[in-house]
Amino acid sequence: MTRHGRRAFLLWLLAMLAGTAIVWHSRFSADMSFFLPARPTAEQQVLVDQLKEGAVARLLMVAIEGGDATQRAALSRDLRGRLAKMPEFAAVQNGEAGSLDADRDFLFRHRYLLSPAVTPERFTVDGLRTAISDSIDRLASPAGMMLKPMLARDPSGELFELLRQLNPGAQPASRAGVWASPDGERALLLLQTRAQGADTDGQEAAIAAVRAEFAALAAAAGIADARLQLSGPGLFAVKSRATIKSEVTRLSAIGTLAIIAVLFFVYRSLRLLTLGLLPVLSGALAGVVAVSLAYGTVFGITVGFGSALIGEAVDYSIYYFVQSGRSGVAAWKTRFWPTIRLGVLTSVCGFGALLFSGFPGLAQLGLYALTGIATAAIVTRFVLPRVADGGAAPRDLSRLGAALQTAMAVLRRLRWPTLALALAATTYLALHHDRLWSPNLSVLSSVSRADAELDTALRADLGTSDSRFMVVVRGANREAALQAAERAGQALDGLLANGTIDGYDSPTRFLPSSAAQAARRASLPATDELRPRLQIALADSPLAAGKLEGFIADIAAARQAPDIDRRSLDGSGLGLAVDALLLQRPNGWSAVLPLRLPAGDPAIATAAVRQALAGSGALVIDLKGEFNQLYNDYLHEAVLLALAGLAAIVALLAVTLRSPRRLAAVLLPLVLAVLLVIAALHLGGERLHLLHLVGMLLIVAVGSNYALFFDRAAGRLDADTLASMAVANLTTAIGFGTLGLSQVPVLHAIGVTVGPGAVLALLLAAMFVPRETSA
Repeated sequence: MTRHGRRAFLLWLLAMLAGTAIVWHSRFSADMSFFLPARPTAEQQVLVDQLKEGAVARLLMVAIEGGDATQRAALSRDLRGRLAKMPEFAAVQNGEAGSLDADRDFLFRHRYLLSPAVTPERFTVDGLRTAISDSIDRLASPAGMMLKPMLARDPSGELFELLRQLNPGAQPASRAGVWASPDGERALLLLQTRAQGADTDGQEAAIAAVRAEFAALAAAAGIADARLQLSGPGLFAVKSRATIKSEVTRLSAIGTLAIIAVLFFVYRSLRLLTLGLLPVLSGALAGVVAVSLAYGTVFGITVGFGSALIGEAVDYSIYYFVQSGRSGVAAWKTRFWPTIRLGVLTSVCGFGALLFSGFPGLAQLGLYALTGIATAAIVTRFVLPRVADGGAAPRDLSRLGAALQTAMAVLRRLRWPTLALALAATTYLALHHDRLWSPNLSVLSSVSRADAELDTALRADLGTSDSRFMVVVRGANREAALQAAERAGQALDGLLANGTIDGYDSPTRFLPSSAAQAARRASLPATDELRPRLQIALADSPLAAGKLEGFIADIAAARQAPDIDRRSLDGSGLGLAVDALLLQRPNGWSAVLPLRLPAGDPAIATAAVRQALAGSGALVIDLKGEFNQLYNDYLHEAVLLALAGLAAIVALLAVTLRSPRRLAAVLLPLVLAVLLVIAALHLGGERLHLLHLVGMLLIVAVGSNYALFFDRAAGRLDADTLASMAVANLTTAIGFGTLGLSQVPVLHAIGVTVGPGAVLALLLAAMFVPRETSA
């Protein structure tokens, strides 16, 4: 290595060390943030909040199978007992008697500040007479066993009023005193983790704790066939992260080893192989550094996509070593580098369009690819010639090149059949244009069908709501948000009374506004007023006034009790419920009121809710609708960005080629490759989504390199150049094609689109290359 070579290598090494230091301190993530909008609307922000902090995102559904009903019930009780004591869980329910005693005790102690039924009218003589009479009547109802011990202290029925407002939905079946599936074959538990939905590490720790405790209990009980089943958003997040990590590691290893094998076959030298990987390593590192500095977090899917770019980044060193082998470095710089540079610029234009996406994952892919490819090309041009000065030569590929020249002649005879096939593909796509693209964001989910089916089954067994519909109100502070929630609740109470909705939840159930608490406190009569009223109200009642001293004392205590605040709820499951429904945002507070709608068309009920809340500033949200709208926005934006990237590529080529005929010749194979690949994927049953659209743009960006080589040579490509293009195309196909094996839909879509597309782009460029002209 010459002195200039050593200097170039030293500078490269210093840059790599600096980049490595940045990457070492970078944050990598494999969570759902890849799919969340960078600039959400007000409705989308609600969706983001619910995914990260909502109550549903913290739910874990547990099913115990195996053994007999008595054994399953015992396991359920023991598991609940152990999990309830663990810090990972805020609430553990299995239907066992006494499992909600702590929350019920809190409601009872604070019933007069919590119950919306507490008004001045309720404690008049008539109000007391009616309320006490209703409480006595309830003793004959199914709730009588619970209410009877509390009658002397709560004759007005405030606890009942509170419990009545809570979710009255279908309760799970019960076997041996615990929740069970309708067929009785599995015991059920419902857990709420303390970790937020976005805290995948916390969710993973909670899931591991459940599995470990169950395994220990089953082993201790000697139930050999005991099985544990789990489901819930937290489990999906943990599994998705594990899948992404596993897939990225596995496919990167497969692709890298396959590409190294190809390169070693071509170079026949460990030295050339090592040098040939310098642009790849540089590009991969530069891509991660750029993403980390721009976004702060590098998504695991971005890294997986970057592994595919190894196949394209290595192309430049292949071009350099093979093409300069006979003509020399100076001739390579003059003859081939301008074409490679133009190909790099077309890739930059294509990937650069993605930078403007509101889809964070898409923007990261664009920045990674743009930075990685540009860096690999720069290292190839300015570093590789200096550090690779002299040394071993790559394998003689002239025989391969000669065979490819012969194959080109055969390919040219297939022009018309290919055009006919492309016309058929175009017709097919036109006829099915309204069914080409999947309209649901679920196509990007890595949740397996088996997991989704289990989740549906457990939700049905437990009767849990998916909280699809909700009302969201805002306030400048917590008090303002709570008051807004109370006003919205008053409007919803009217819809509940007439049956338009089946119910709703609100943070004010357990944390009323200070204003509401003050009003209820003021409604409570003083002791010297309450006693005579009770005497009159109980004149014809079987309940003697003398037995209600506890009631009178509780009223007196409530008149002096401090406000309930968030700290009052610490240590109870009610606090978690409030935290899930009352969220602090950078610009204030939001209160969430999940709705329970009757069976049938939800549009009727939601329209009535919107009308009832009109002018209040409240948002009525359909989370499923927002998911689908979010995806459709992404898809629409991706179409526009792809068109913008294509327009930039066409403009660059038009300015450079300065010939409409040459421009058409370069673009034709790229367009045909896209049409044929998309038609083939749809015919093969592939569910097309926006990452397939990104793959189409990548076909154009990658394939333009091949078309430009044919264009610049005017059909007279020498054997070495053809061989270098074939090897480069093979490494690109390997790099992207291995992603097609992925179970992660995002990576799979790019792999099955770009891998075959790159090969087609080369074949079609060779097929439609201008015929050789005589000298």
